[in-house]
Amino acid sequence: MRGPIAPPQVPLAASRADAFADLVQDSVERLERRWPQLTDIDFLVLEVPRLDGRTWNDEAVPLGGTIVAREGRPARVVIYRRPVEIRTKSRDERAALVHEVVVEQVAELLGLTPETVDPRYGED
Repeated sequence: MRGPIAPPQVPLAASRADAFADLVQDSVERLERRWPQLTDIDFLVLEVPRLDGRTWNDEAVPLGGTIVAREGRPARVVIYRRPVEIRTKSRDERAALVHEVVVEQVAELLGLTPETVDPRYGED
């Protein structure tokens, strides 16, 4: 009798959405070392941005966004999975673009430049 390839608590394959969320989490953890106040910000992954009466072309579809803190709710950074995935071909490209978007959105919330948030911004 043969047993399972991996223990039940270890997934054999992560979904694309889970893998993407892991990239966002990795980026956030990398930045939290430098900016501990990021623990007060919620980071979310949504499939696509809402239209809200706007029209977009290929150049203008947002890859992320921010929601400022208000009424007891923390500030939020949102990364849009499908627009990022469409613009990347490999996991490495996706990880680099996710980090770039996270850095840009954090910079916007903190009122800083992306280079201040992550001195390596734009090097990839």
